Amino acid sequence: MKMIVGLGNPGKKYEQTKHNVGFRVVDALAKEYEATFQKNPFEAQVATFFLNGEKIILVKPQTYMNDSGRAVGPLMTYLGVELTELVVVYDDLDLALGKIRLRQKGSAGGHNGMKSLISHLGSQTFNRIKIGIDRPTKGQTVVNHVLSPFRKEEETLIEQSLDKSVNALIDYLRGQDFLATMNRFN
Repeated sequence: MKMIVGLGNPGKKYEQTKHNVGFRVVDALAKEYEATFQKNPFEAQVATFFLNGEKIILVKPQTYMNDSGRAVGPLMTYLGVELTELVVVYDDLDLALGKIRLRQKGSAGGHNGMKSLISHLGSQTFNRIKIGIDRPTKGQTVVNHVLSPFRKEEETLIEQSLDKSVNALIDYLRGQDFLATMNRFN
């Protein structure tokens, strides 16, 4: 079993914001494998499919970004998902726009969604894909930056990074070790 969690905020208002790149990646993965998201009692939308006989669970927490762990932690416990079977996809201010970085562990790096996950999971050791959204422009707050959409001229670059993230996940889901996937896509 593997669980892929995309971080973001629920609702139309946030759909195309920088903070929702994680949702966009799992949405694309669901489309690729014709899986449909449904609400569940764990404050998340969940889609499942099987690949090579293995159950794959896609998750979009509906708790808002800063409380993502509240949905993911209990869902993992209920389904019996181990930390080694988890991959979290999220935005990163400290990466250049469109750059992706795969990691097997690390701190939250100031990301409130990751702080919540680490707190609820009791560990920093789990796989992740970070998607660069760059730092705010001069005079712009972090909150305004992450909750704003990409500018038109940025969208092509971000689409490429989302595609690359999906391809990395497909590589991993088809049986590639996460470390090998990390070495291939970083």
